[in-house]
Amino acid sequence: MSTTPFVYPEGCFFNSLEDIKDKHITVMGLGLNGGGEASVRFLLKHGAYVLVTDMKTPEQLEPTIDSISQDKSLDTSRLTYVLGEHRIDDFANADCVIKNPGVKIQGNKYLQAAKAIETDISLFLKFTKAKIIAVTGSKGKSSTVSAIYYGLQHTGFDAFLGGNITVSPLTFLEETSENSVVVLELSSWQLADLRGRKLLKPYISLITKIVPDHQNWYGNMGDYVADKRLIYADQTAEDFTVVDYDGDAIGTGPSCGGTWGDLFARETKGKVIRYSKNDLEAHAKGTDGAWQSYDDDNVFSGMVKLPGWTKPKKVLSKLKVPGQHMKCNTMNAALVLAIMGVEPSKIEEVLASWSGIPHRLQYFHSWTSKNGQVFKFYNDSCATVPEAAAAASQAFGKPVVFITGGTDKGLEFNVLADTLNYKASYSTKTAGNYLLAGTGTDKLVKLLDNDKTEYKGPYNSLDELLDAVKADLENASKDFVTDVVVFSPGATSFGMFTNEFERGNKFMSKVEEKF
Repeated sequence: MSTTPFVYPEGCFFNSLEDIKDKHITVMGLGLNGGGEASVRFLLKHGAYVLVTDMKTPEQLEPTIDSISQDKSLDTSRLTYVLGEHRIDDFANADCVIKNPGVKIQGNKYLQAAKAIETDISLFLKFTKAKIIAVTGSKGKSSTVSAIYYGLQHTGFDAFLGGNITVSPLTFLEETSENSVVVLELSSWQLADLRGRKLLKPYISLITKIVPDHQNWYGNMGDYVADKRLIYADQTAEDFTVVDYDGDAIGTGPSCGGTWGDLFARETKGKVIRYSKNDLEAHAKGTDGAWQSYDDDNVFSGMVKLPGWTKPKKVLSKLKVPGQHMKCNTMNAALVLAIMGVEPSKIEEVLASWSGIPHRLQYFHSWTSKNGQVFKFYNDSCATVPEAAAAASQAFGKPVVFITGGTDKGLEFNVLADTLNYKASYSTKTAGNYLLAGTGTDKLVKLLDNDKTEYKGPYNSLDELLDAVKADLENASKDFVTDVVVFSPGATSFGMFTNEFERGNKFMSKVEEKF
């Protein structure tokens, strides 16, 4: 059942940076990932009185509180903390509330009491003069924006990266100018907080592959994707909208029929550019975009054709990052660089040296067993949907020792189960499956049991799980079928970990301690 989305007033509460001075502003959600802290720092720097309220306790927020208190450049006499609770008066009496994107506005009595609501993203978009490249989607957002940013940095642009990738753009707002390019990763929640404001007008918007996600929040695909569509809502004919050409998984496409990519292409006012795993030149003559190409020897090339080009040009060849899905992410980055005017040969050269980002199939450790076999460990903790974990299990083109599982967020685990039980036509059987406990794992276990797929666990801690993995690898024969161990949960981390970043860091720390 769809809900009526909240629409914000057009524009921003603040007309200028000077307007911030002496305003009483409540920051809802300090957190540990940077967005709340960046807002507090920014507002204090511009002379506001800031009240921070968070349901977490001072002990839970200690790293962020210490970071702020130890910065002597901040006037913390203007800063007040109300932690472990929210109070209506702190919202009702504030000139403006800075909202955390992870808090629903509908039905929230605190936010409903606020006179005005902004976010770190809305403040940034109001005041920056930079050219914006905005990326959203379900899979591959962070890898795509990181590759775009890397490419821009290495081809002479004054580039910045922020948004959902845990860097608030407020941290670099005043370094940007009309000559800068800012790459923003935007979650559906961050986009929802921009509805009606008319502040997001990206020169390039890119929507990565859409799959079911956050269904515990939205309840249906229509509402989820409606927030994604805001990324191009205020683009013009001078802008570019990059969307998928390929089909959606059965039952996950628009209720009106067709594909999400086709729907986006029909709606946007921007120039439509498509991306595909298949050869657009062969299957969709005249379609501008990027695609993956393979010669008779199965050698990969990433190809791009843009408006005005007479023929496609190669922009990718050898890549450091493993996996089919990373080819797609890097190819989309190459496509954006081509739109920005970078020469294809330069794109190919630069992206060949990009080595990926933390928590996304991140190689971090090797270990030699008593039999002399060397095992390589990869951290893919930011795989928080089953489809991403399924892709990670197949990323190396050979069996892997696979660690997965976590907390449910209203998603189906059939894709991951079908991959692990070797039902999927594309799947390579894993060399062992180890499950980390959680409500999402409970769903996965039922599917694996139905198909008699072997697994170990679920384990209630990383220590228990890694002890089991180590015991099995120590006893493996010298000709064991793989040398790769992959941690790709395919679920969230609530309960056992604060978030996927802490989960990934703890996994890497435990591996280095035990192996």
